[in-house]
Amino acid sequence: MIKFHKQTIKDVDVKGKTVLVRADYNVPLDDSGQIADDFRICSSLATLQYLQKQKCKIVIISHLGRPHGKEMKFSLAPVATRLSELLGEPVVFMNDCIGSEIRQKISDQSDSAVILLENLRFYDEEKANDSQFASQLAEASTASYFIQDGFGVVHRAHASTEAITHFLPSVAGLLLEKEYSVITSAMQHPEHPLVAVLGGAKVSDKLPLLEALIPIADCILVGGAMANTFLANQGISVGGSKYETDQSVQISRIIHEVTKKVGAGNEGEFLRLPSDVVVAKEVSETADIQTVSINNIGNQDLALDIGDKTVKDFANKITSARTVIWNGTMGLAEMNHFANGSRGVAKAITSNREIVSVVGGGDTADFALGWSSQNNKTFLHVSTGGGASLELMSGQMLPGIEALLDV
Repeated sequence: MIKFHKQTIKDVDVKGKTVLVRADYNVPLDDSGQIADDFRICSSLATLQYLQKQKCKIVIISHLGRPHGKEMKFSLAPVATRLSELLGEPVVFMNDCIGSEIRQKISDQSDSAVILLENLRFYDEEKANDSQFASQLAEASTASYFIQDGFGVVHRAHASTEAITHFLPSVAGLLLEKEYSVITSAMQHPEHPLVAVLGGAKVSDKLPLLEALIPIADCILVGGAMANTFLANQGISVGGSKYETDQSVQISRIIHEVTKKVGAGNEGEFLRLPSDVVVAKEVSETADIQTVSINNIGNQDLALDIGDKTVKDFANKITSARTVIWNGTMGLAEMNHFANGSRGVAKAITSNREIVSVVGGGDTADFALGWSSQNNKTFLHVSTGGGASLELMSGQMLPGIEALLDV
């Protein structure tokens, strides 16, 4: 396992201190405003429970959604309720995150209190990485240390990820350390064979990841709408399917890199595309579907999942792997009609307990967790980060990590 190059809560003396923890509680809410998925909240518990054992007063900050000003439908109050249930003790919720009144309320709490402040993004200054806002956060919290544990936000330079580190000694929480170490180890020192499974909507979003994977992977499996773009680039008609028309230069560059690695004529073995797809005339749970060869996609057809032959081909590659990196679903997996390819990938990964599996990307993680709970199977690591996991896998610098204290 790669050693984390930044200080963590275990490297500093937090005993009995007040700490400011940046968590990622950007969780999905249902129509009634209740939490639909508490995975990110559960993932923060290890850090919070460690700090509780150290007798800390814990002040937590997070954002939720994309509010325009103070939209109360994006309040973190439901998160406080769920966090209290998970910790088995009260969590004090406060209706703001800065100001003298909040500072006084925090000071008045017991030395072992767990406090959750209101949504950071009720202030535009948060996303603007505003120094004054960060200073106000630090001051209101009364904290001695800032602890970055929101892996899902460290790819952004915001007030609560970057500017805040100029006002408080700043270290990583246990979740952030784990995410970094697991993902970086899988990319830098994988057990071979390494099979990468890439899907989702856009090739353009995954280009840096593709470029990072080609030198280290033994095989790359491509599904989802991004496979349509590769197929269209080969001159195959994808009908009315979603694909990118402006990626031919980038795809040519990718194929060139693959050719350099495996030799001319072997590209299709290394970079495997679907041989068949599930098509429909409309995006609907009730649409009539059929599986067709990639050479028989009709003009009105929408390719919305990989077909059975492709699922079998991909599964054969996955089950023989030692490391699997999965980023992107194989189809429109939020609809049951078009989730068979993603189910096949999930089943193949979890069928072999020897596989080191790293699942990243918001939609992929959501699918994997749902499938996992339904089938009582587990992946080694499901990341809490969407863009953050993609950028870390791609070898990019993450501002919220780089801002922390070095070891």
